[in-house]
Amino acid sequence: MGMTMTQKILAAHAGLDTVSAGQLIEADLDLVLGNDITSPVAIHEIEKMKVEGVFDRDKIALVMDHFVPNKDIKSAQHCKCVREFACRHEITNFFDVGEMGIEHALLPEKGLTVAGDVVIGADSHTCTYGALGAFSTGVGSTDMAAGMATGKAWFKVPSAIKFHLTGKPAKWVSGKDIILHIIGMIGVDGALYRSMEFVGDGIGYLTMDDRFTIANMAIEAGGKNGIFPVDDLAKRYMEEHSKRNYTVYEADADAEYEQEYTIDLSALKPTVAFPHLPENTKTIDQVGDLKIDQVVIGSCTNGRMDDLRIAASILKDKKVAKGVRAIVIPATQQIYLDAMEEGLIKIFIEAGAIVSTPTCGPCLGGYMGILAEHERCVSTTNRNFVGRMGHVESEIYLASPAVAAFSALTGKLSGPTD
Repeated sequence: MGMTMTQKILAAHAGLDTVSAGQLIEADLDLVLGNDITSPVAIHEIEKMKVEGVFDRDKIALVMDHFVPNKDIKSAQHCKCVREFACRHEITNFFDVGEMGIEHALLPEKGLTVAGDVVIGADSHTCTYGALGAFSTGVGSTDMAAGMATGKAWFKVPSAIKFHLTGKPAKWVSGKDIILHIIGMIGVDGALYRSMEFVGDGIGYLTMDDRFTIANMAIEAGGKNGIFPVDDLAKRYMEEHSKRNYTVYEADADAEYEQEYTIDLSALKPTVAFPHLPENTKTIDQVGDLKIDQVVIGSCTNGRMDDLRIAASILKDKKVAKGVRAIVIPATQQIYLDAMEEGLIKIFIEAGAIVSTPTCGPCLGGYMGILAEHERCVSTTNRNFVGRMGHVESEIYLASPAVAAFSALTGKLSGPTD
């Protein structure tokens, strides 16, 4: 029996000719990622191991992004711990204030992840890099510690689900709408510990930012990882951003998939996930009349240039509705700079929004946009669990940057009319 794309990458990194679903393997790692919340735990664990340094200072990335610049004493202590570790071990890829970014937007931008890699990160949305044809997945902080010490990790080889994407999406339909549609279709455990493998002619209509968004939210369907074929667009992206060599893997024609779905992208509409699970989806024509208090445009899911351009095109020469707080968060310093040079920041500010330094911030209820009791937020983030963005009696509606921007203007959950 043939292997899927994910299985081929894992076999190569385990030094095996072939692997099969359910098999336990030990694989070499190309990158180990941690942030300011998860890294301190890993650092304390690695100190208990009494190992001499880390396996490769060039293959560890430590990104201060959740509470940076530090919001309180506890977050400052966490970052101090990581800073000292990075300095002590001369970690090459340490990103702090001034060169920071939201980790899953920053690492591809910096060229640290490429096709054929095996990447683990102590953050569940590490699956983002599958957009480039890498196997990347989230792990716990203890697994991160073991990875930093040994350069290896244990995996159970996942079985796979194939998603055939066909057709061209309509004007306002983006990667966020596609992945929300999929999660609404299969549920938050519909791909539990499976590889979500995307194929089909519809991929050719998706930007890299669309693909990053889709791969990013594979975990919201329970997926072990999400992965895309490496086409010319992906190759151009890697060649523009990275000096590393990449390896293209393709699934065998006789690869085995537990399930297969076909999704006609041309039939999709802007989609919103209602509280309190990403699977609780409705299309924009089904949402009714819901007044909102806040809009967040940003995060590792939707804080890239395409996202900001779409939002700015809607907000240009208009005003955010009275009583609505609109928060825009560019995902990296480079995106912030590019948005400024394009005039997007000016558009946001003149519309009545605020623009934050790159941070995860409100996505996890950290800072820069905490919700009070009974408040509603339309957010381009990736989770809308109870209390995720603040008070347990608040509500989060997950949506695309387009829907978020239209909602900011109307003061209620809204979408395009054309």
